[in-house]
Amino acid sequence: MINRLLSFEAVPDAWDLPSLFHAWRQDGMSFLRHDAPKIPLIVIGSFVLIRLLRAITRKIVSLQTRNLPDSVRAQKVRTLASVITSVGVSAILFVAATTLLPVFGLNLGPLLASAGIAGLAIGFGAQTLVHDFINGFYILLENQYDIGDTVRIAGVKGTVEDMSLRRTVLRDDDGTLHTVPNSEIKIVSNTTRDWSQLTLHITTAYGEPTDRVISLLKQVGDEVRHDPVFETDLVSDIQVPGIERVSNGEVEYLMLAKTRPNKQYGVSRELRRRIKETFQKNNIQAAGPGRVYVVDQGTASGA
Repeated sequence: MINRLLSFEAVPDAWDLPSLFHAWRQDGMSFLRHDAPKIPLIVIGSFVLIRLLRAITRKIVSLQTRNLPDSVRAQKVRTLASVITSVGVSAILFVAATTLLPVFGLNLGPLLASAGIAGLAIGFGAQTLVHDFINGFYILLENQYDIGDTVRIAGVKGTVEDMSLRRTVLRDDDGTLHTVPNSEIKIVSNTTRDWSQLTLHITTAYGEPTDRVISLLKQVGDEVRHDPVFETDLVSDIQVPGIERVSNGEVEYLMLAKTRPNKQYGVSRELRRRIKETFQKNNIQAAGPGRVYVVDQGTASGA
């Protein structure tokens, strides 16, 4: 139709207006009969697909947040659903636009070629940023860690304070704040997922009776396990497997406890305090200080 509309350039000095109006009328009628019905179909189809996509994502979010009491995880699900919705809507609108423009007689070849060259240039310049977003998308999708978890990523260990599709923010034990691009995350070591393992090594003098020491350690473990202050922090009974090591006039015993995430530090301090008091009350001797013997062999005789 546009080609016909521009055909007046070929008309000589005096325009043949009746012929021009007749050509416009024919093109208009042809457009209304063949091309115009495609426009509402494309628009309505795109609208329906967008509404369907948003309804599906809302349903998924409502189901997930209903089963996730943790508000942080629920927020991550909402973030992921928002990303999926925005990407899906953009794809639907792009396909609709590329389908509508040829209906109006516009040639998309040069436009797509220039867009491809520009996209290639932008891709080379922003490939790290794209990698950040892709990796962040999979971190959210697979729920590799949450805000508040203690993780080791990209050679840095700390507590997750904030996260997005582009970066993860960690704060380590001395208060330093680390911002890690998601593209640098290759391996995630989460030390606070579901439960944490507390391992204590208790040493006593070599001559202390083994059964008595193990019995006292189990007694301390039972007391902490049933203490109202700490019973909610423990997910199972505290175990005392026995002797871990014997060397240099001392015996080392092993104590294991499973706690809720980030609760192992308080439980560890309480166990150490009670073990010290129990050993003092029952006259259990601690391991003596190590001794280093330096032997001077002197100068060889006859030298």
